[in-house]
Amino acid sequence: MYLQNFLAIGLEIYLVFYLLFALSFGVFYQTEKVNRIIFFTSICALLIGTVILLSSFVPSGNFFSGGFVNDSFSNLIKIIILLITSSTLIVSYRSLISNKIMVFEFPILILCSTLGMLIMVSSNDLLILFVGLELQALPLYVLSAFKRKSLRSSEAGLKFFVLGALSSGLLLYGCSLIYGATGSIKFIEISNALVISNSWVLLLGLGFILSGLAFKLSVVPFHMWVPDVYEGSPTPTTLFLATVPKIAALAMTCRLLTSGFDNFINGWQQILCILALFSILFGSLAAIAQKNLKRLLAYSSISHMGFAMIGLATGTPEGINALVSYMIIYLIMTVGVFCVVLSMENSDHNSLNIQGLLGLSEVKPNLAILITFLLCSMAGLPPFLGFFAKYYVFVAAVEAGLVGVVVLAVIGSVIGSFYYLRLVYFIYFGKSESPPHIKMSNIEYYIFLFASLFVIVGTFGFFGIEEVVSSAAKSLFR
Repeated sequence: MYLQNFLAIGLEIYLVFYLLFALSFGVFYQTEKVNRIIFFTSICALLIGTVILLSSFVPSGNFFSGGFVNDSFSNLIKIIILLITSSTLIVSYRSLISNKIMVFEFPILILCSTLGMLIMVSSNDLLILFVGLELQALPLYVLSAFKRKSLRSSEAGLKFFVLGALSSGLLLYGCSLIYGATGSIKFIEISNALVISNSWVLLLGLGFILSGLAFKLSVVPFHMWVPDVYEGSPTPTTLFLATVPKIAALAMTCRLLTSGFDNFINGWQQILCILALFSILFGSLAAIAQKNLKRLLAYSSISHMGFAMIGLATGTPEGINALVSYMIIYLIMTVGVFCVVLSMENSDHNSLNIQGLLGLSEVKPNLAILITFLLCSMAGLPPFLGFFAKYYVFVAAVEAGLVGVVVLAVIGSVIGSFYYLRLVYFIYFGKSESPPHIKMSNIEYYIFLFASLFVIVGTFGFFGIEEVVSSAAKSLFR
């Protein structure tokens, strides 16, 4: 029994030992060479973690008295987290050096946050959920303020910390109410208690929990930290914030609602629909007025989280399947777009103005075409993969009876396509006195090329992973 529990968290233990070793090595040998060694070994550690999951070394089932679960859903999400995190580190290398923040603490903090996400995804009770969530969030506060000489970065870190602490308090208070009403913190026992009683305390506790999670997901009306934190943080941190924490929080919410509150779907389905619609409409409208690319992508992420939450609101395997597929596509598109943002960035704060894309097609036509693919996919235009991501979410929602939600979401999607197509207009028809300066390293370009071609080639079969995603989604309902 103890051996099984040990093996169940083998991946997490492996990362803990690596972090302890890397931290000790970095502290005692503080040189530029050591900083780079730890950076690249951190990427290798993430890729080795992926191999561990793919090799079936980690056993499946419930462990630690049912508080920790390994199944096909958690394994798939963990693989995605590890791969996207390693990709964000790879494309951030040049930016970290140019901004003089290539220090060993950066990858270590990234891996600490990733470790928290892995725990979140497998959490099957409220206490482990909270521990994983805080382990994921605390390093992000430091990463947001990592440029210590930048006032914007310090402001971003402070805002993120204050509002993050508030959201953690709301979540913990909701957990205490749920425990008081049911006498348990385990999802399965909470679900069984809901069959017997649906008191107002449970509804209030669930409301507080969803409010705390909404902060982490950056959905309206709990989005106020997102634009300032995205803009003020170092761009590598912004890239990380915009990707893996989103899917980790969504996966954790999926397990919480489908395992712990599956008998209370009428209580949370309406809340999720309202949050999703507000996020889609507000994110799409607010992004139109943005001139800074990072702020524009911040509001874009709010809108995308709204579409993903529609899949969660269905409460069906088909909806979760659509949600996971949507997030995979969103993550790859976001990494591709941020390859361009990282390449545009320099010491001038205005270098990330959307005007910096003016006339790009005349200077680098191949790059302009690839960027257009990504932007059109993020807008949800056919025949790009982003269109099918939204389509499958809408189909699942219609089958679940959420027709009105789909109609409003489609309207929001049409509004949101404006600011993406405006960037395409700047690229092909804009005129600028100084040519755009976008320069990528070879590895950055290959990742950018993969993301750009992914949204086209993936339409012919999503690379054959539909069955894997579908099986993972169904494992939540067994």
